[in-house]
Amino acid sequence: MLQTSTAPNANEREIMFTFESVQVERLTNYDAAEVLEFLAQRPIHTVAMMSMIHDNGLVSAFNRGTFYGCRDLNGKLEGVALVGHATLMETVSNRALAALAQVARQCPNTHMIMGEKERVADFWSHYNEAGRKQRLACREWLFELALPVEGREPIAGLRPATVGELTLVMPVQAELAYAESGINPLQVDPEGFRQRCLRRIEQGRTWVLVVNNLLVFKADVISKTPEVIYLEGIWLREDCRNQNLGKRLMSELMRRLLENTKSVCLLVNETNEWAQGFYRKCGFNFRATYETIFLPRNEPVQN
Repeated sequence: MLQTSTAPNANEREIMFTFESVQVERLTNYDAAEVLEFLAQRPIHTVAMMSMIHDNGLVSAFNRGTFYGCRDLNGKLEGVALVGHATLMETVSNRALAALAQVARQCPNTHMIMGEKERVADFWSHYNEAGRKQRLACREWLFELALPVEGREPIAGLRPATVGELTLVMPVQAELAYAESGINPLQVDPEGFRQRCLRRIEQGRTWVLVVNNLLVFKADVISKTPEVIYLEGIWLREDCRNQNLGKRLMSELMRRLLENTKSVCLLVNETNEWAQGFYRKCGFNFRATYETIFLPRNEPVQN
């Protein structure tokens, strides 16, 4: 769990390398308070990393990767990156972005690189010097909703999923993952995928509407901080669409979620005009353009 003890001094840090007057190090749980303060400067863009740190600490198998920090020679943070299955970054200088990309390209099991369009483009220009290739790239729009939420008729059946509903949730989540990335997690990592779905349910972060033992609606709180909640995996049963039910469900879910945070954000594919229109009608506003690069599985890194 999160630790906020005093960080080691500069002589005790594990410096990976020095690059253009910055140093990259592997972060530890002792760095948590400092890293959270750095990431909190742009909460809507750093919610995923901040949520992981709050939930798991900086060092945890649940993060599915390693946190690195980039500091100037006086020890001040200029960038933080999670490098692993999903590689995410937040930097305040171009040299920090370049340095963290050099570390990231040594990771052999990266599934995707995700962030704001311009930052991912710059990151990739340094990262692909190692010979990595893109398998798939998609552009998405970041939408955000904050109070007040338009009132609609409440839906009493909308609630957090139970452990017994895991078998209802998993196939739908796998279908959504396949549509996004072209990889079916039930085929490539069935047990790991099951454990991740189960953990979200146990954390109370998978919301469902179940009628007569059939899943009608699902949404996952992937990341959660006091400032922002990030949603993914939003799904409505096909024969229930175009009945205004989706707007009612989203309105009720937003009302419930915004009791404990200041805003809710989500990503919508740039080409999905219907979804963009739907979320705008639900009160969401465009905030930024994001890019996600998916990499070939188990591609060796060239040195």
